[in-house]
Amino acid sequence: MQEGIFTIAENHALTGSIMRMKLLGDTEAIQRPGQFVNIRLPDRYLRRPLSVCDVDSMSFSVIYKTVGEGTYYMSTLQKGLRLDILTGLGNGFNLDRAGRNPLLIGGGTGVAPLYYLAKALHRRPAHVTALLGFQNADQAILIKEFEQLCDHVIVTTEDGSLGRRGVVTDVIPEEYSFFYTCGPEAMMEDVYGKTDTDGEFSFEARMGCGFGVCMGCTKRTLLGYKRICRDGPVLEKGELIW
Repeated sequence: MQEGIFTIAENHALTGSIMRMKLLGDTEAIQRPGQFVNIRLPDRYLRRPLSVCDVDSMSFSVIYKTVGEGTYYMSTLQKGLRLDILTGLGNGFNLDRAGRNPLLIGGGTGVAPLYYLAKALHRRPAHVTALLGFQNADQAILIKEFEQLCDHVIVTTEDGSLGRRGVVTDVIPEEYSFFYTCGPEAMMEDVYGKTDTDGEFSFEARMGCGFGVCMGCTKRTLLGYKRICRDGPVLEKGELIW
């Protein structure tokens, strides 16, 4: 974990309610796809935890949906504003388990950390398939970006307005070496029941501190209670209880 000051370079809408923010600063602590950052917003007490969507040596990006007062306020922050941010939080995905044919399963804004993962897997000798599920075409994001990195991309929408009609778990293939998933918890529970191999799940949770002190984001597992912020956000399928 590292605390630093970052400057907003971009904060723009991808869709009517989904935003992408790019921040400039020292990203050395962000080491693995699946890690998250904790952003202190002006005039707000609790930090805002967000998964890293993309990163380079000078900047990182996050994607968020405006669903309440806090995220709406975040969407109004202007270019040039400096923010105090904790980076390099959480354990991230284990790329060494990907195998030759890894599968990425994302739902809604849960596709964001999978994009960073897809970039990392693209540099390996692997054939990556990405399944991207959205409510409708107006909520779909990053499709072209995934198509540039993955061998196969399947898009689903619940209303059939883009890609295949249905939910993302309807199109899980029979053969793949390992899977990674992030999205609404109900979707990931469905992934849990419909997959035959081991895999990794990236969870979201309300967090107080973001680094394991307050114990406010615990999840019961077969190995006891785990803190999403410190022991996660990525947990293995074999330790989950559903």
